[in-house]
Amino acid sequence: MSKQLFELMAEKEIQTSNFLPTKKEIENNGRLFAKQILSHGEIDKYELFSQAERLATATANIRDEIKSHLPKEKHSFFGIEVSPVNGRTMIQFHEDHIWSELKEKMQQREELLKVALKSDESIYDSEGVEVPKISVKYASDSLQVKY
Repeated sequence: MSKQLFELMAEKEIQTSNFLPTKKEIENNGRLFAKQILSHGEIDKYELFSQAERLATATANIRDEIKSHLPKEKHSFFGIEVSPVNGRTMIQFHEDHIWSELKEKMQQREELLKVALKSDESIYDSEGVEVPKISVKYASDSLQVKY
């Protein structure tokens, strides 16, 4: 199936006026390609998704391996620009005892707020103050992929 999907992708002409399509053109053509395949209904959408996921993993690994062999210097080639970026600075806050104590208190408070939220009864902290039932916000639903 992946060979069939790859052949379908190769047959689909990328609609661009440039020899090298822009990132936006690639994104739009990819979406259009997927919609066209799905609208014809000739290929099972679950099979199509599983093969697309495998291809994405393979191409990401290929890209990462090639990228690791590029020099760490600014360079432009074939419409792509690469630039070296320094690793981010990570301040070690945990080395400060005051910060560590405050963080521990925050974690304890979070646990107390979780208990209060789940409880049908009122919950009080160590100082006798009622722990409020705070609101909950949900992230958008998604599909998890494993193989």
